[in-house]
Amino acid sequence: MFNFLTGGRNTGPKLTPQEIVERARRGELTVIDIRDAGEVHMTGKAEGALTIPMVALKFQADRNGPDYNPKIDPEKPIALYCASGARSGMAARMMRSLGYGEVHNLGGLGHWQMGGGKVVPG
Repeated sequence: MFNFLTGGRNTGPKLTPQEIVERARRGELTVIDIRDAGEVHMTGKAEGALTIPMVALKFQADRNGPDYNPKIDPEKPIALYCASGARSGMAARMMRSLGYGEVHNLGGLGHWQMGGGKVVPG
């Protein structure tokens, strides 16, 4: 149904936006907003999401690099989103190539909201 939510690849069970929101609330999943600062400032972000722009994600997600962000737990599932889902689909593929196992493309911020997620100022 939501094949675009996983970036077009089989990553295990496909999660609905509602499942992503619930798992994030329980602390079982890391949500990453990959939009740039201007987009986040204008529309807000998913409550609890890390904000890492797409241009910086590869550096912050590379566990062997000097810019690795320890808030990205390689043992936890990850859900990424952008404005529509296109960039986050690319980001999901990139994170898988870096060795992250369960990576989901949530789609856009609107999918987070449709799943019952709260949006907070960015």
